[in-house]
Amino acid sequence: MYQRGEAERLVGQFVGADRGDFVLASKYTATAHAAPAIAQLGNHRKALTQAVEASLRRLGTDYLDLYLVHLPDSVTPVEGIARGFDDLARAGKILYGGFSNFPAWRVATAVTLAELRSWVPLVGIQVEFSLLQRTAERELLPMAEGLGLGIMGYSPLAGGVLTGKYRQGATGRATVFVTAVDSAPLNAVLDALLAVAHETEATPGQVATAWVKARGIVPLVGARTRTQLDEKLAAAALALSPAQVQRLAEASAVPLGYPHDLLATQRPLLTGNREDQVRWPARPVA
Repeated sequence: MYQRGEAERLVGQFVGADRGDFVLASKYTATAHAAPAIAQLGNHRKALTQAVEASLRRLGTDYLDLYLVHLPDSVTPVEGIARGFDDLARAGKILYGGFSNFPAWRVATAVTLAELRSWVPLVGIQVEFSLLQRTAERELLPMAEGLGLGIMGYSPLAGGVLTGKYRQGATGRATVFVTAVDSAPLNAVLDALLAVAHETEATPGQVATAWVKARGIVPLVGARTRTQLDEKLAAAALALSPAQVQRLAEASAVPLGYPHDLLATQRPLLTGNREDQVRWPARPVA
């Protein structure tokens, strides 16, 4: 869907004869057509088949290393998606399947079904993840770790907010998508980010990207200019210290909610540490 297919065409031209040296991934659910018919949209088998064939043509290759379903259509069962990926793998069009923007319980269901039925392995997820978007830590990241799935994180710079440019009054897509640019929590994150950037002699954007990488997540970067691309690729060589990773994590922490908060308070009851036990409050008598 990106740039109505132009993104894939450019990637295909860049890879060229060296295609075997690259891992190529794409997604389906939306379409490159400006006015698509209903049969071209969604997670169902017909949309899957049409989309992968179109992507292969644009990329100039006969297979994809990884193919993901972009987001749920609220209709197609994950069993049908997983079976469709298996059919594509048996036809030699993909090597592995994965999920993007799906809730953890649906991904876990699909992964389990694929394993039990000897379908093509579902090996990864794609989620939004950055210092300003860490809610995937509640269910998606623990699920991926437990099932051995790779994780790709998109928007590691939160629409450019983590470059620090909006503090200087710059405008961009984050002025539309981010509503709390001047909030206290955001300022705390930016303060920590700028401090670490100063220590490492890197840009704030490179530090934000390197932090995602340090969490074991592959950051998905985008660029409009060669300068932007060079800066973001340099983050691959930036290694943050454990203390710097922890400082950024503490500045950007989000509440995990139930049941995580409950389990944290009750864990001493299970470990036998009587000094740290948290007791239930007494119930009021009716």
